[in-house]
Amino acid sequence: MKLKDFHLLKSTLLCLGLLSVVTPVLAQNYPNKPVTIVVPFVAGGDADQSARNLATVAQNVLKQSIVIVNKGGASGAIGSQLVKDAAPDGYTLLLARVGSQAVLPAMKTDLSYKWNDFTFIGLLELNPVVCVVNSESPYKSFEDLTKAITAQPGKLNYSSSGPGTILNFASQLILQSLKLKPDAAINVSYKGGSEAVVAVLAKEVDFSCGNLTSALTQINSGKLRALVVTTPERVKEIPAVPTAKEVGMPQLEAIVGWSALYGPPKMSPEAVSKWVEVLAAADKDANWQAGNVRYGGVPRILSPMDTEKFAASQYVAYSKLSSQLGIK
Repeated sequence: MKLKDFHLLKSTLLCLGLLSVVTPVLAQNYPNKPVTIVVPFVAGGDADQSARNLATVAQNVLKQSIVIVNKGGASGAIGSQLVKDAAPDGYTLLLARVGSQAVLPAMKTDLSYKWNDFTFIGLLELNPVVCVVNSESPYKSFEDLTKAITAQPGKLNYSSSGPGTILNFASQLILQSLKLKPDAAINVSYKGGSEAVVAVLAKEVDFSCGNLTSALTQINSGKLRALVVTTPERVKEIPAVPTAKEVGMPQLEAIVGWSALYGPPKMSPEAVSKWVEVLAAADKDANWQAGNVRYGGVPRILSPMDTEKFAASQYVAYSKLSSQLGIK
């Protein structure tokens, strides 16, 4: 071997050796700057509260700032697309929701992303769906409400965060179960779950069926009256409210909200592992648990693999419901 070739080989091996050292060092340094969690809905709603609750734990574990950015619009598609297009370095993440990550992909064939176009990091919590009316409403029970809708189709209206969202699915499933047409109660769309609740408070609409997260404070303050929850068992925060099965409409149990943490496609495995550590810490964190209780979430941390399985089952379920209800 010529001396020149020897030095070239030596330099090459040295570079490779340095790379093998630098790569794990870079991985160990994640994150070395603030991480952004994109919430694809407006501030103040259940998705926003879930993200901020997680951020508190994450900042303690990662020793970095967590920036919450609300990118609402198009039933969550705008914020979701932003994260799909982000660099896969773990610095831009998505607060995934059932509406934007399961319902919308299930029913919108021309959507710019699919349900599995993301890196699955972990499920965070489940959100029971509750149907509410204003506390001054004449409807004292779920039966009162359904009787009024049946007696005068087209008279009552309800708030949702748009066609194809879980709020719309819940009300449409009620109408279908009553053997009524989709317009037997009129949908009025708002930008997010929190605004849909405000519409009931302001008496702009007669009722709304959405995540308990958005309505719990107003229920506990007596400004809203809860008529039914979609969970198989009663929710401990509102124990007097009957379940869907108890009011004779068990099919409503198919409608449940949830939050998860997703990343862009092909996200760095090292960054994923770091966030799995964060979620494990959250699961044992008393403040994170208490935060869930405050906004009506039921903690349910899952691994990346189990989160993907869960998301797949939700996509299939809403594909079937979309077909049955004729919602596109």
